[in-house]
Amino acid sequence: MLLSRISSLDDDPEPLTLEEISRPTPASNEVLIRISACGVCHTELDEIEGRTAPSFLPIVLGHEVIGRVAQTGKDVTTLEVNDRVGVGWIAKSTGEENENISDEFVATGRDTNGGYAEYMAVHERYAHRIPDCFSDREAAPLLCAGSVGYRALKLANIRNNDILGLTGFGGSGHLVLQLVKYLYPDSPVYVFARSKGEREFALEMGATWAGDTDDSPPQLLHAIIDTTPVWHPVLAALRCLRPGGKLIINAIRKEDTDKHELASIDYAEQLWREKIIQTVANVTSQDIKTFLEIAADAGIRPEVRTFPLKDANKALHVLRSGSIRGANVLDIGDSEGVTSEETLAV
Repeated sequence: MLLSRISSLDDDPEPLTLEEISRPTPASNEVLIRISACGVCHTELDEIEGRTAPSFLPIVLGHEVIGRVAQTGKDVTTLEVNDRVGVGWIAKSTGEENENISDEFVATGRDTNGGYAEYMAVHERYAHRIPDCFSDREAAPLLCAGSVGYRALKLANIRNNDILGLTGFGGSGHLVLQLVKYLYPDSPVYVFARSKGEREFALEMGATWAGDTDDSPPQLLHAIIDTTPVWHPVLAALRCLRPGGKLIINAIRKEDTDKHELASIDYAEQLWREKIIQTVANVTSQDIKTFLEIAADAGIRPEVRTFPLKDANKALHVLRSGSIRGANVLDIGDSEGVTSEETLAV
């Protein structure tokens, strides 16, 4: 599926078109992946509407990619044909510990073609082996919603028994909740969500408490992870932190629809007493590798709704509406079949 121009989803409700393009040829240090599934992330909406605009157009979006290696470049040493792999938001960078904030960071589906397609090529370092316990559909959300959620939880720096809050309960939230239950089994998790369905889902998944965005929780929290696309939940979350508490904003971009609310911030109530605000910027290769290992050990299971590739626009609208339970995934095909065709549908 190709994105050819930047526009509002309201003005252009079907921004992605099904096209045929040439199959990519992997460079010497790259692998060609035959894609079987690709998760649908809110960042795709940010790309379509220009908040984090693609480096070129037309482009193939998608950065929660699962498939099998169909071909290896001549210098590839870590992967072989038919290895099952996944690609997240990071397509290339320095390989250093802070590669997520490097100027050399290349984003999958924004700075290079991504996974809303039958094939893609990527540097071998950023194609991660997928544990056997996950199906392709289950594995897809782990590559971004899960891995970036894992990074957000690291930045929250909580200890067992600390109270953690989650603002918004979608693809990332329902994975982070499972992660917390495994890593910090005695830590209560409070979920703030705008819809009754999200709150009920959170309680089903094991949340200690669930309330509306503006509700007051039973206790003040040590840390809150915000995964929403807007600003109001940030201001609401700051009121729920205890002194010295930390708010982690897990979003590539925020929308401007309610940005004016920032002018109403009350310093004494919402910021004073050493409260901390920190953003999550991208993800590292090591974050993805580590999270996949933990997710397998912890028995983390994403809840997914699948769509065929041709219905990618529909999947984006469902995501935007907030009427999802877990994560949306595009079902692209059987990754075991490797063809020799020179063109492919995207």
